[in-house]
Amino acid sequence: MKKITILLITICIGSLLFVSCSNDSNEGTASADLTNIGASIAIDTSNEMDLNTGLAVATSTATAKTTETVVGICASITITTPNGGEYPKVILIDFGTGCKDDNNLTRKGKLEVTLTGALTTTGSKMTIKRVDYSINNIKLEGTIEHTNTTTVTTVPQWTRKVTNGKLTDLQGGVYTNSGTYTTKQTAGIDTPYVLSDDIYEVTEGTHTVTTSNGTTLTLTVKEPLIKKYSCTFISKGQLKIQGGILNGVVDYGNNDCDALYTYTHENGASFNLSM
Repeated sequence: MKKITILLITICIGSLLFVSCSNDSNEGTASADLTNIGASIAIDTSNEMDLNTGLAVATSTATAKTTETVVGICASITITTPNGGEYPKVILIDFGTGCKDDNNLTRKGKLEVTLTGALTTTGSKMTIKRVDYSINNIKLEGTIEHTNTTTVTTVPQWTRKVTNGKLTDLQGGVYTNSGTYTTKQTAGIDTPYVLSDDIYEVTEGTHTVTTSNGTTLTLTVKEPLIKKYSCTFISKGQLKIQGGILNGVVDYGNNDCDALYTYTHENGASFNLSM
């Protein structure tokens, strides 16, 4: 079984990849496709990070304040209610020309978060729009819609829809993306204003990523993905990934709070990767 280790220049932005391998032409081809895998996982990761940021500010701004400071978020936060009532509520998270968050990541630009109602209310939607936004100079565009679709109060559930997504890496590589995931909360339900104990399970969904050379990758939830709010990365679960010469499975491991994952191709070749 062949193993290639992928290292990133920056944590959790998988489109900046160095591949440790020989000059074998097959490995060179594999390296290019692994870069596409890394970029795809980085897109998912950045979506999760921005969703976490949206959840943090939405929870912290439950009062009628017009400004807010949220622990762990290095940004100025302003809140407006365009119609004069409690909702809709628009929260502007402004990272300015750059500041480092608790994960030592530099964010620039703005996230515009719009709430139609309380996140715990069925039917309420949180929309996150990226405005001239980047993480470690990786430009991120698009909109994330997080809609409460709960039908059983003891099992909170949301759909996450990404539209017009785009990641542009430092080399100018462009990865457009879109997709929808279904997420259920499995822990922290009894403490709605405390996020640190929340655990989410992505039970189903598909995401598509189109690379600069036109290759389209499809990532489908194969085994539920476990995302702890307290962890930057997904800690467990599997994604089926197909497109170009790729046909295999991304495995996030054994629920450890780390940046490691594995891609296993249909022929059994396994690649250890790190975000």
